[in-house]
Order: sequence, then C-alpha cells, then structure tokens
Amino acid sequence: MNIIESIGRTPLVELTKLTKDCGARIFLKSEFFNPLASVKDRIGAAMIEAAEKDGSLKPDSVVIEPTSGNTGIALAFVCAAKGYKCILTMPETMSKERRLLLRLLGADIVLTPGPKGMGGAISKASQLMEEHGDKGFMPQQFNNPANPEVHRKTTAEEIWSGMEGKIDCFISGVGTGGTITGVSEVIKKRNPDMISVAVEPIESPVIT
Repeated sequence: MNIIESIGRTPLVELTKLTKDCGARIFLKSEFFNPLASVKDRIGAAMIEAAEKDGSLKPDSVVIEPTSGNTGIALAFVCAAKGYKCILTMPETMSKERRLLLRLLGADIVLTPGPKGMGGAISKASQLMEEHGDKGFMPQQFNNPANPEVHRKTTAEEIWSGMEGKIDCFISGVGTGGTITGVSEVIKKRNPDMISVAVEPIESPVIT
C-alpha cells in the first residue's frame, strides 16, 4: 500500500456524552484520520488521479491551484507522493504555519496581496497557467466533477455501511459543496426521508 491508498475508510465515532439527555444518536465521521487530517485528502487524490486517467496530467505537468484551505495541503501531499511539481497561490494573510507545512510537502507558494483576497490568488494562478502553457494543470476544485464523485463512491458508501442505512440526518460543512453533494445524492436515493443540513460561515457563504 502506498500512502495515497491510506486515504478514506475513516471511523465513525458515536458522541455519547453530547447526546446523553437528548434522545438522539450522533456519529462523527472522523476525517482527521486521513494522512493530512482532512476530508480534502479525498478530493486531492481524486482530482489528480482523474486527470491522470483522462490524459490532462502528464509526468512533466505542473499542478497549479489557488487555495487558502486544506485542498492546497491535500494537493501538495498527493503531488509529493506522485512526483508532480505543485504551485499554490494564496493571499499573504494565510498563516505562517500553513505556509511552512506546504513548503515541507514540496509545494512552491506564491503569495498575493491580502486585500485582494482569493480573487488575487485566482488571478495569479491564471497568469501562471498561461506562463506554463501545455504543462500547466489546474484542478479547479469548485468545478471539478471528481470532487463530488469521490464522495459518492467512498464517503457516502462508508457512512451508509457503517450506519447500516439508519441515517435520519446528514450534517456537513460546506466549502466547495463536494462532500454534502456527493454524500446526500447517494444516501437520499436509498432513504428519501433523510435530511441534509449544510453549515457555512456567515462571512463566507457558499449557498446563501
């Protein structure tokens, strides 16, 4: 087994103390058991492997992505494991600890002006794509179909199996929307009564 194959199959842990007097059972899908401690490890591997299969990612390709979160860490990790060069653009406001981790994983980091936010990082990534020509590959996590698809094939099936199909409600934080989309689509087909709840930051909403 290589390290990428250790992604997924994370445990479901029941939060017994939290639900002691409320009459409900709550289970946590412990995605921090992934190699880089995030659910984003799943999409990092999925997007790279999908690009390998369709030929858009070649041995000499350069992976370029604007990111401020765990997807960048996941991409850096997968690129390091597979031998691809990885360039990540991000606002200069990102923590030094995050930058250090990305550099330790072998990624090149290009910082953009903080006031420009992610828009500045996206613009810089587009510029780098032009500079690298045919060698550049941008996963585009928000638009990449491999994102929700990996959750349909893995996360959803793991939850369904672990819960033996007994799921009344699925709650997920929303960044790209890949997790809640992929998991909900699969489980709702089998249990139409299940409720899906999306949680998003007030200052950075995706849905509302």
